[in-house]
Amino acid sequence: MSSSTIPVWLDCDPVHGNSSLANTTANAGSVLEAIGRPDIPVYPGSKKPFSRAAVHAPDIHDTNPILAMRNALLAQSPNTAWLVATGTLTNIGLLFATFPEVAGHIKGLSIMGGAVGEGFTDVPMSRLPGEESRVGNTTPWAEFNIYCDPEASQSIFSNPILCPKTTLIALDLTHQVLATVPIQERVLKTSTSQASTASELRRMLYELLVFFANTYHSTFGMEGPPLHDPLAVAVVISNLNSDYEQAYPDKVLKFDDRNGGVLPCKL
Repeated sequence: MSSSTIPVWLDCDPVHGNSSLANTTANAGSVLEAIGRPDIPVYPGSKKPFSRAAVHAPDIHDTNPILAMRNALLAQSPNTAWLVATGTLTNIGLLFATFPEVAGHIKGLSIMGGAVGEGFTDVPMSRLPGEESRVGNTTPWAEFNIYCDPEASQSIFSNPILCPKTTLIALDLTHQVLATVPIQERVLKTSTSQASTASELRRMLYELLVFFANTYHSTFGMEGPPLHDPLAVAVVISNLNSDYEQAYPDKVLKFDDRNGGVLPCKL
């Protein structure tokens, strides 16, 4: 491994959440085929949360996966490997609950999830027609990934070893980074001369962006879809060369209509 290579385990869709485990695992395999990397292994994760029924969002989205994750991370030199979580946090929560030694071995954990509010940013959050205010995208308070398994999320946020290593890419940030129409068109082609020769991969990514753009525009009235997951990956390669604020999630709510809400405590 070269000095410029960063080992990453991406905990993305092969887990309960956006759809069934079978569907999300098949989707991950299809993406790898599309980008010409079928050699990258895909491990089906947990099919249900820590202690509640699974929640799916189909309109939006044999191997022990936890042991495989543990072995892959511990095979790297200490303080080099990153975990990037872009789905529900059940797999990650199970990893650290089962193999707590991994927490001290990894360099960092980047999570796409959560909606903080509480004046952390002045960005106008999305809201449905008739609403005065909204922080979350699943309920007025909760983001989907945290909402699906708040117990797993709480187990991660309350881990004293993981807490200083964790970057939370919340909706408060992702809603400031939108894939507007000009950006969508740049994904399809880098110049007008390439209009008729865009690769199949570019076309696939463009069509996905357009689909999400239409969804966010019709539901929330936004100019483009937020770049949720890419920002969680960008943390790994950017070393946070930008302004950020340090805090820790004081608790993840697990009851009533605020289930999955994140209450922060600034440091």
